Amino acid sequence: MKLNLKTIAAAAILGVATVGSAMAQGAPASSINELLGRLRSDVREASQENQQRLQEFRQERNRQTSLLAGARSTLAGLEAQADSLEAQFANNQIRIDELAEELRTAQGEFGELFGVARQTAGEFGSLIEGSLASAQHPGRAAPLLELANSRVLPTRTELDTIYRSITEEMIYQGEIASFDATVADLNCGGEYDVTRVGVFVSYAMCGGNASFTRWALPENPVGDANYVLTALPSQPPGNILGAAVALYNAEPGEIVSGPVDPSRGGLLLVYRDIPDLGQRIEQGRIVGKIILGLLAVSVAFGLFRLLMLVLESMAVSGQKRRSTPSKGNSLGRVMLAYESVKDHNEEVIEMKLDEAILRETPKLEFGLNFLKLAAGIAPLLGLLGTVTGMIRTFTQITLFGTGDPRIMAGGISEALVTTVLGLISAIPLLFLHSFASSFARGVQQTLEEQAAGIVARHAEERAGRSA
Repeated sequence: MKLNLKTIAAAAILGVATVGSAMAQGAPASSINELLGRLRSDVREASQENQQRLQEFRQERNRQTSLLAGARSTLAGLEAQADSLEAQFANNQIRIDELAEELRTAQGEFGELFGVARQTAGEFGSLIEGSLASAQHPGRAAPLLELANSRVLPTRTELDTIYRSITEEMIYQGEIASFDATVADLNCGGEYDVTRVGVFVSYAMCGGNASFTRWALPENPVGDANYVLTALPSQPPGNILGAAVALYNAEPGEIVSGPVDPSRGGLLLVYRDIPDLGQRIEQGRIVGKIILGLLAVSVAFGLFRLLMLVLESMAVSGQKRRSTPSKGNSLGRVMLAYESVKDHNEEVIEMKLDEAILRETPKLEFGLNFLKLAAGIAPLLGLLGTVTGMIRTFTQITLFGTGDPRIMAGGISEALVTTVLGLISAIPLLFLHSFASSFARGVQQTLEEQAAGIVARHAEERAGRSA
């Protein structure tokens, strides 16, 4: 059988159509005609969908074109309006300049007066805003600052505000007042009873104790931050705090001494940079810590030995009043040694008692040499810290010069602090060694006296028996 090209192509198309229709409808075609019908139907549906999509695309394109045209038209209108407003602004500025010139001409000599008034209002407004009295009377600086920034002629009332504010500030500087206010960085909660001494110093009462405060801007202001009442980061010594409490508790009309900072808080802020005890010890670095460690160990051991010697001295004193010896104290053990050789002659008894006393002596003197050694080593360690601190200071000078004294402060602080720590450690250790040695020598002397008395009594007894 011969097949031409048309027959083969038709068969191929029919085969593809059959497969496509069968996949689309889920069932195989029963004949070629049914397959062709399905294929033609699919082609028509696809063509309709394509036409619909093309129509939607054209509609969307036309809509976008219309929106673009509208946006361009709006932009052109806004640009024209902007040009008109810019021209109007320029004209208004010219008119403002003309009116300002007319105002300056009309003011004449008063223009300088009003300028001075604005300048004065700005200066005193800033001064009053930072004044401590504003913590009790807030908002006093607002009228002055508004007047300083105003571009219109001040009224008589506004001008009167200047001298009234100055007069009020003078009055507030000379009074001592108490008021309720919120204090930041204070942990008592709620509002505090704040006492203000003029505009120089203020403090809040917290749990019966005084905490000094200051009127200042926050450390990290955000935007136009306002002044707030905050507690000082480091409080002054106890005598100043005690004077503040005494002033707070004083009766009306009573004359008491109270704290006043003429620098309006500057002197009190100096205590922020004064190191406390822990910071002082840290300045001594490793040598200072070694000295303190030696001091702690030596004092603990010295107090223990002193306590033992005191108890031993009391026990020996009690044994002197009893004739029955006891092993619990050194004198009792010496008396027991005599009991063991009391039937021998005086020489043997004396040697035996000397031996017993020699056995007790190391027990009494135990640790005294260590205390003496620690008392001598502590100043030497302080001297070592002095030398290392000066070496560090000269090294800083070699590297950075002498332009900034704070660079040398670390080494100098180490030298001085270690010296002080060495002396502070040696003094109590010398006292402990002296007291402990005194008690030890007292007990030894008692043992020797009692031993000599025992030998004498023994000799008298033997002489009496011989007679």
